[in-house]
Amino acid sequence: MTVGLPVSRLISATVNLQAVAAQSANFNTALILGSSNVIDVVSRIRIYYSLASVGTDFGTSAPEYLAATAWFNQSPQPTSLTIGRWAKTATHGQLICGVPLIANQSVSAWTPVTAGSLKVTIDGGAAQTVTGLNFSAQTTMAGVASIIQAGITGATVVWDAVYKRFVISSTGTAGTGSTVSFLTAAGSGTDITAMMMGLSTSSGAYVANGIAAETALAAVTLFDTRYSDQWYGLAVPEGVDADHLAIAGYIEGTTASHMYALTHSESAVLNSGDTSNISYQLQQLGYNHTFSQYSSTNGYAAVSLLARMLTTIWTGNNTAITAMYKQEPGVVAEQLTTTQIANLESYYCNVFVAYNNATNIIENGKVASGQYIDTIIGVDWLKSTIQTNVYNLLYTSTTKIPQTDAGMNQIATVIEAACQQGVTNGLLAPGPWSGGGFGQIKQNDYLPKGFYVYTPPISSQAAAQRANRISVPFQIAARLAGAVHTASLTINVAS
Repeated sequence: MTVGLPVSRLISATVNLQAVAAQSANFNTALILGSSNVIDVVSRIRIYYSLASVGTDFGTSAPEYLAATAWFNQSPQPTSLTIGRWAKTATHGQLICGVPLIANQSVSAWTPVTAGSLKVTIDGGAAQTVTGLNFSAQTTMAGVASIIQAGITGATVVWDAVYKRFVISSTGTAGTGSTVSFLTAAGSGTDITAMMMGLSTSSGAYVANGIAAETALAAVTLFDTRYSDQWYGLAVPEGVDADHLAIAGYIEGTTASHMYALTHSESAVLNSGDTSNISYQLQQLGYNHTFSQYSSTNGYAAVSLLARMLTTIWTGNNTAITAMYKQEPGVVAEQLTTTQIANLESYYCNVFVAYNNATNIIENGKVASGQYIDTIIGVDWLKSTIQTNVYNLLYTSTTKIPQTDAGMNQIATVIEAACQQGVTNGLLAPGPWSGGGFGQIKQNDYLPKGFYVYTPPISSQAAAQRANRISVPFQIAARLAGAVHTASLTINVAS
C-alpha cells in the first residue's frame, strides 16, 4: 500500500469528455407501411436486414413481403428496411406476453402441468377464470397455446415461435373497445401466468388495445412524428389515388425531409392529354418529394427505384448517381412505343422500359415537379448535413462559439466542410453560377470550388438578433454537378 501525500495536492487535473456528436438523418433506408396483422399497434415498426427475415414474419404473399422483395432485390442491395403497421381497419386488442424463461420455452416444462389456471378479461367483460388446463399430451409450444386458447372465450392464443412469446388476441370485437387484460392468478390449480410472462409490464408483457381504423395519411403522420429519423423513403403499396394525393401533400410540407414513391398501373398515362391519371394530378401540384412509376405488371416497381437511389453513399468519393439507365431486378420492362413513352414522360412519370438493343432501363428519373429525383435527394442530404454539422459544432464545444467574426468563421468552416463533401461525392461541381448574386459573387461568376459560403460581418447584425444570441445569416451558393442523360452525335464520314 502506497502512503504519502496525494499528487493532486500539487498537480490538479480534470477530465472533460466531449459530447458524442449527433448523427445526421439516414438517407439509406425506407419505410413500407402495410396493413397486415403482424406488427401490433403499440410496437408499430420493425427493422429488417434481409428479405428472408421479412418472409419469416409476414409470409411470402403479403404486400409487405412483395414490397421488400423489390427493395432487397435491387443491386447494390440496401442494408436495411423498416416496415410499419397501418391500421387500415379497426384492430383487435392484444396481450403480448414477455419472453418466458428459457426453461419455459420448452414443451417439457409444460407437460407436467395437468391443472393449469389463469384469469383474464376480454373486451372489458367479466373476468374469465380458466382452470383444468392439461398439457400432458402436448409435443409443441403451439400445442400448449391451443390448450390455453380452448379455455378462453372470445380470444385466440398463439405461440410466436420467432419472438418466443405467447400472444392473446381478442376475436369478439375490434376498435377502441377491444382489449385483453394482463393475466392474474385464478386462485386454484397450477398458476401458469408467470410461466407465460403475462402478469404485467415488469415481466416484459404489454397490452395493445384495439384502435379505430385510420386513414393512410393518419398513419404516415404518426410515423413521421414518432419515427421520422428512422427512414427517408416511403411507400404505401395498399394506398389508392386519394391516399397518394393526401400523403404526397403531407410529405411535401413536413419539417423532416422524406421521399414518397408510388407505383400505379393506370394505362391512361400512355395517352396524350389525359387528366385522370395519378401522375398528372401530382404533376399539377408540383411536388418535389413525390415520384410515381408506371408498371403494368408489378405494383412495387417504384420501391425498386427508391432502393436504387437510397444506396447512394454520400460520404464516399464520386458516389452520387442518377436514376436514369439504372435497373429494376424482378420488374418486367414495359414494351412502349415512342409516342407512348413521350406521353408518359409528359406527366413526369417514371417507367422501367425496354429498348431494341436488348437493354432495359429506368427512365426518366423525375419527381412530380419535373426536377430529377437525384437532385432532390442530394439537396436534402446537403441540407441535413449542413444542419448537423452546425448543430454538432455548438453541441460538442466545451466552451462556446462567440458572437464575433471569429465565431462566425467557425460556423462557416463546418458549412464549407459539408459542401466540400458534396463536391467529393459528385453532387456539386465547379462552374458558372446561374443564380442571383450575393456577397462577393454575382450571376455568371465562376465557382472554382463548386460552392460559396457568404458570412456577413458581425457588425452588420441587428441589436435584437445579437441580444437573442442568433448568428449572422449565412448564404450558400451550391452548384449542382448535374448528369448526362442523352447525347447528340454528328458523324462525318469521308472516303
